[in-house]
Amino acid sequence: GYEYDALEPHVDAKTMEIHHSKHHQSYVDKLNGAVKGTEFEDMDVNEILKNLDKVPEDIRTAVKNNGGGHANHSFFWQVIGPDSKVSGSVADAINEQFGSFDKFKEDFTAAAVGTFGSGWAWLVVDNGKLSIISTSNQDTPISEGKVPVLEIDLWEHSFYLLYQNRKPDYIAAWFNVI
Repeated sequence: GYEYDALEPHVDAKTMEIHHSKHHQSYVDKLNGAVKGTEFEDMDVNEILKNLDKVPEDIRTAVKNNGGGHANHSFFWQVIGPDSKVSGSVADAINEQFGSFDKFKEDFTAAAVGTFGSGWAWLVVDNGKLSIISTSNQDTPISEGKVPVLEIDLWEHSFYLLYQNRKPDYIAAWFNVI
């Protein structure tokens, strides 16, 4: 919904282009290949992820990994953007749950920095309450019955061109585009 350079200087255009047109597209293509000819072929990816136990075992890992990659990225593009600011009911809920946006930012940053290897940090609704979690690889809280509110992609492809090994700098910059 925005140009690849719209998040600069926080996220560079080349990273956005590769991230969206190569990485995300690969997840879509591989998911489509895995479910082709099955009852899941025309199903919404989030519905598939909510019902992974119904996916045949021989394609379940491919569906989990690539479906998760597709769903996670589809949501990611929606929670970041130019001139973004957390406001309204989301900001109110964050302030109520964490005491302040600064405390949420501190807790979320700790979860993101503490995520080992590739994965995601999330703000989710879990049993009616906001909580911060992290997931590995392309695992998604959707599969656990949680509702994503915000997320940050912690795979190196999301930040390495601009931030190299400085993941904390990328996380700090992300707060400027949510």
